[in-house]
Amino acid sequence: MGKAKKTPKFAVMKKIVTHKAIKQYKEAVLNPNKKDLSKEKLPRNVPQVSSALYFKYNTALGPPYRVLVDTNFINFSIQNKLDLEKGMMDCLYAKCTPCITDCVMAELEKLGQKYRVALRIAKDPRFERLPCTHKGTYADDCLVDRVTQHKCYIVATCDRDLKRRIRKIPGVPIMYITQHKYSIERLPEATIGGGMGKSPVTLGSFTSSLEASALSFVLSKTCVQTCVPILANDN
Repeated sequence: MGKAKKTPKFAVMKKIVTHKAIKQYKEAVLNPNKKDLSKEKLPRNVPQVSSALYFKYNTALGPPYRVLVDTNFINFSIQNKLDLEKGMMDCLYAKCTPCITDCVMAELEKLGQKYRVALRIAKDPRFERLPCTHKGTYADDCLVDRVTQHKCYIVATCDRDLKRRIRKIPGVPIMYITQHKYSIERLPEATIGGGMGKSPVTLGSFTSSLEASALSFVLSKTCVQTCVPILANDN
């Protein structure tokens, strides 16, 4: 077989090896582990810390609490026969406002007739509706983005993956269901609300503090009664 004829190439310039290219090649061969200073000059992507945080303590949280509710949290509440608002108030001992985003509502509508009771609960007029301006209807990303921007929410979910993502955000408490009641983590003020199990203020410590205050009052009174006659006799 004959050789194929090569077509001539027009307007093609030969590559010229410059002195700078030779120098860079020598440096790459001689010093392969040398740092590239041009990459170090690039700006770092440092996330801005919220002004509501004092270290990991969130100062923006306080009653009335606003709770972002996830899709599965409503479903598990129905299975455990829990009322959303009443259960949250029993957990936190404060007024709570459940917040339903458009993404959560869209997910409940996509689930069909099987979750029609959860959809009816989510449409309760007592709950606050939060509009979503982003693309897509994935509720987990919506809740994570909203909590990252605004630190004034508590996230109510039973999803392990979502809880793992929320724990990486400092100052955001998580509400979940355990032993047929609502519980909460990463909220110091909620320890007296049954969320963390035992209350830090027990009856014994309360009575002992009362006895200590009464004893100090009696000692001060007796001290005054004994000191006043002595001062009168001295005069």
